[in-house]
Amino acid sequence: MRNALRALLYALLALPLALAGLALVLAGLVAGGVLSVTPLGPWLIALTVRGALALGGLQRALLRRLLDVRIEAPQPLGGSGSGAFGWRRAVLGDRSGRRAVGCALAAPLTATPPLVAVIAGYAYGALFLLHPLVKRWNYFTVHEPDGSTRHVSLEIGGVQLDSWPRWLAVVVAGALLLWLAPRLVRWSLVPHRFLLAGLLAPDAAARRIRTLEETRAQAVDDAAATLRRIERDLHDGTQARLVGLGMHLAMIGELIAADADRESLLKVVATARSNAQQAAADLRHLVKGIHPPVLDQGLDTALATLAADSALPVTVTADIPQRPAPALESIAYFCTAELLANAVKHSEATRVEVTVTAYEHRLRLSVRDDGRGGAVVGAGSGLTGLLARVRTVDGTLTCDSPAGGPTVVSVELPYR
Repeated sequence: MRNALRALLYALLALPLALAGLALVLAGLVAGGVLSVTPLGPWLIALTVRGALALGGLQRALLRRLLDVRIEAPQPLGGSGSGAFGWRRAVLGDRSGRRAVGCALAAPLTATPPLVAVIAGYAYGALFLLHPLVKRWNYFTVHEPDGSTRHVSLEIGGVQLDSWPRWLAVVVAGALLLWLAPRLVRWSLVPHRFLLAGLLAPDAAARRIRTLEETRAQAVDDAAATLRRIERDLHDGTQARLVGLGMHLAMIGELIAADADRESLLKVVATARSNAQQAAADLRHLVKGIHPPVLDQGLDTALATLAADSALPVTVTADIPQRPAPALESIAYFCTAELLANAVKHSEATRVEVTVTAYEHRLRLSVRDDGRGGAVVGAGSGLTGLLARVRTVDGTLTCDSPAGGPTVVSVELPYR
């Protein structure tokens, strides 16, 4: 009932808003065209385009509030130079502005059917349903050839509906129209919604550019964070151990020169050997964080190794006829490692299933656990970082995690 009332309110508001937008945009374009021979014309056209963009924002807000339809907003205008002339150049060169103008000019055509559906369904439905009560006002005047006039009650096909058996048919028709009215309004709104979604949302090229800009920024940030981590690990771990190794080797030389006893010398040698072994282990761990050596044997082997090292029972199913590119193998490996770690830390799961398949030039990775669910992409979760990682190669990540579980995270990567 609440959704029907919202759709009714939107249908009543859509046409007046569309007509107002049409009048303002058309007047601005005509005036700007007439004045285009003067410096004022381009400014007036730019203001009209900017008004069309504002009208588009109002249309998107109205759709979101009343119909719960979310349309992505176009990217904010970027400066094309500084100052007022730069702003005007940016507005006139913006594709989303031209699309908003087209939407304002075409919106009345698609906003009319919803209002017609409201009149036919709700207004006439109520009128027919209440016909026995309002029949004294529900008539029209007929002028006879002799100049006289007479009042005729509601008439359909030459039959006057002025007696109670005929009233019943009118009442039934009114009830049927009121029952169908929400559906009529909803169906009549479909073309209008398609028009707004098609012209007010960013086009494919703009959306692609925005995605590339975001993924490029995320890749740069990720690379910088990785370099800082490597530098920190080398400085705090491996470098400190190598410095200690050098000090112990110097100490060994001093002990030998001083003809120290064998037991003291062996103790310092053992400490130096331990530092060397730990430094080598730190380097192996550092290299594994950059590119796990096990990936050289293939993604299926690497995932099996991850499953063997996990604290939970993990089943791995791999069907990869042709080996993907090393970058995709690395992304799939680190995504699996992160998802297994999340399952151990947060999900309270008892088992995990990992499935990786290749189909139609796509590599699909699915990690399913039987935990408590509730995982969400965003809100500071590790899934946000995984999404940023897979988007750098035009991949996608989806998470299906209802309360109570299970949690299924699917990653799709282009198979190159």
